Amino acid sequence: MDAVQVIAEPRRREILRLIWDDELSAGDIAARFEVTFGAVSQHLKVLRDTGLVTLRKDGTKRFYRADRQALGPLAEYLQAMWVTKLDTLARLAAEAEEAERNGTPS
Repeated sequence: MDAVQVIAEPRRREILRLIWDDELSAGDIAARFEVTFGAVSQHLKVLRDTGLVTLRKDGTKRFYRADRQALGPLAEYLQAMWVTKLDTLARLAAEAEEAERNGTPS
């Protein structure tokens, strides 16, 4: 599976977003999803096997971080996508706040 196929899956993109700037344990990552730990673990394995994340073991814990260098040109695309989504979310929140102040339903 190539990197584009791997990040086409929404949960894998979300995992990458979570570990973009911070190293997180597998348990911390899994806690952010409404699927089983095993399902998240499988996504982490795919990301690891493709070389898109790095793994650091500390005792029985496994810590993951996105490997931006391995992502190459996809790193810029992902970062831009996340920024766009955050901009959209901020705009929607501002519109809802404005509608509430004006007494109109959002």
